Amino acid sequence: MIPVAENISPGSRIKPAMEDGRVLARRRDALWRRDRMIRAIRRFFSDRCYLEVETPYRITAPAPESHIDAVASSNWFLHTSPELCMKRLLAAGYPRIFQICKCFREGERGSCHLPEFTMLEWYHQGIDYRILMEECEELVTSVASDLGCGEVIHYQGKEIALQKPREMLSVREAFECYSPLSLAESLEREKFDEIMACYIAPHMGERQPTFLYDYPVYSSTLTRTKKEDPSVEERFELYMGGMEIANGSSELADVDEQRLRFKRARQFRRLQGKKVYPQPERFLEVLPTMPEAAGMALGVDRLAMIFTDLPAIDDVVTFTPEYI
Repeated sequence: MIPVAENISPGSRIKPAMEDGRVLARRRDALWRRDRMIRAIRRFFSDRCYLEVETPYRITAPAPESHIDAVASSNWFLHTSPELCMKRLLAAGYPRIFQICKCFREGERGSCHLPEFTMLEWYHQGIDYRILMEECEELVTSVASDLGCGEVIHYQGKEIALQKPREMLSVREAFECYSPLSLAESLEREKFDEIMACYIAPHMGERQPTFLYDYPVYSSTLTRTKKEDPSVEERFELYMGGMEIANGSSELADVDEQRLRFKRARQFRRLQGKKVYPQPERFLEVLPTMPEAAGMALGVDRLAMIFTDLPAIDDVVTFTPEYI
């Protein structure tokens, strides 16, 4: 039996310390490839005159979203994403910014989820979600080129072609193709997220990266509604190999609408018995000065899974919670 010291962390009791060396050694090739991938990401944004920024991990008030739970840090919180601080930079006159940082979300653990994960987030003034899709596609192909992947990559037995034209599918079209319920029925019966996860996502990005766009208005708190169709938001997700890699949108800048959405999200959290976060007033105060912009959040760990052809997020990070 392995002796357990009194002062080691609970995670260390779950996985014996002597396993560390074997686990970390097994991940060596993936970690080197991840390192090259992150360098390629930084080159992509540097070549396009983006400013790399760092914003605080500990914040007083996370965005009050319905289904994302923050981790408490004393009487503050660890950020679930850098979105609010980066938008304050946009409002202060920084037109192109990006950040690669750790984010923290309570209760997220699975083959594609960690409670502490790495996110790439960027904002581009003066564009909308359609142009952002093009920029996202250019990022993926640029990184693939830097890694020497060519125009076709392989992920878990699938061949994913990176050359244009990219596959684009509206959420409504995806429901028509793959869902047992219509989009309207899924919303009415509160089955939207379940159908997305079980019936639609597995088909996305199987042969080439897929942009799934125009989500129903209920699904996001910080995204601009589409002028031509108020039932949907100008939001998209990028899928590769059946896995969501990134989430982008045209950004909501109407402060009255933003306050209303935060109010609804806080009310939802209260009714669900979830912690209700303080209102992010500093963000709301500067929102009217934020220019038109689009922004993107990309899961660095998941992109590393794609470019290392590995099935689990554990395989592309140094330490998981069970080994800390």
